[in-house]
Amino acid sequence: MKILVTGTEGYLGSLLAPILLGRGHEVTGVDVGFYKSGYLYHTEGDQSKTLVKDIRRLTPEDLRSHDAVVHMAELSNDPTGELAPHITYEINHKGSVRLARIAKEAGVRRFIYMSSCSVYGIAGGDVPVTEETPVNPQTAYAVCKTLCERDIMPMAGPNFSPVFFRNSTAFGASPRQRFDLVVNNLSGLAWSTREIKMTSDGSPWRPLIHGLDIGKAICRALEAPVDAIHGQIFNLGSNEQNYRVREVADIVAECFPGCTTTFGTQGADNRSYRVSFDKLSKHLPGFSCDWDVAKGARQFHQLFQQIDFTREDFEFRPYTRLKQLQYLIRTGQLDQDFFWRTAS
Repeated sequence: MKILVTGTEGYLGSLLAPILLGRGHEVTGVDVGFYKSGYLYHTEGDQSKTLVKDIRRLTPEDLRSHDAVVHMAELSNDPTGELAPHITYEINHKGSVRLARIAKEAGVRRFIYMSSCSVYGIAGGDVPVTEETPVNPQTAYAVCKTLCERDIMPMAGPNFSPVFFRNSTAFGASPRQRFDLVVNNLSGLAWSTREIKMTSDGSPWRPLIHGLDIGKAICRALEAPVDAIHGQIFNLGSNEQNYRVREVADIVAECFPGCTTTFGTQGADNRSYRVSFDKLSKHLPGFSCDWDVAKGARQFHQLFQQIDFTREDFEFRPYTRLKQLQYLIRTGQLDQDFFWRTAS
């Protein structure tokens, strides 16, 4: 297939594009380049050709002749979304809906939209939520995910098949690393400080999934019969990978010898959701996750040792979405609408 992937210079996109190329697909990448300042590590293998363009400025001609679009390029995570909520809506909601519209206009038949389990917000209790559970988004980022699902779903038709993956919180090593995700952050702390010091009591539930397992699921969806997934919303993860945050901290600490763990009181972030992934296994019966938190933490330990990872590396701004965007705004490289300024 000929596949256009938005966000190929991002945390997940830099993992996905080589996977798709390795499976024989032709990949066109699209990325605006906000996080191009640094690699955590380099890998061999083919890379996709990348169109450096904001998704808000893509045209039907950019998408024509592609069989599928995998849309991953939005302002990532809740703190970033709250930095400039009006721009979050312009990019994550309006930009994404427009992209789906011009993809359909250009004759693209498959459209995979990467949503998030954060749409469940405060689900409470130990009963897992399903795709039928009413959403309860708590942030601009999560609200935009629900709006995109609402507005793209009606575009489904005989020649346009959207699919929505509500991702669990991602973890794992990536060339375009992020340390503002829970497992990644705790692993970086464990290595660089030998201490995981939690400000909360760690009681909230979170579903987790390795970035490579997200890539695996996307491949299965692209190659699945259209009828099996057409117009469907899927929670993406596995039932075994629902954790309380304190469990995650303890697992990570065990993988970094000499690391201690402490917890605080109940934090201000009251989001908590335990998620069911039964629907995914029914519609994509060949899919299962290869990674769990312990395996992911061991991956980080081995990588940090190999690359001589330091505290300065851990705190480097491109690896935290909010820090990098604040830097680009402060230095005048982005304008008020988050478009690149022309150098003067």
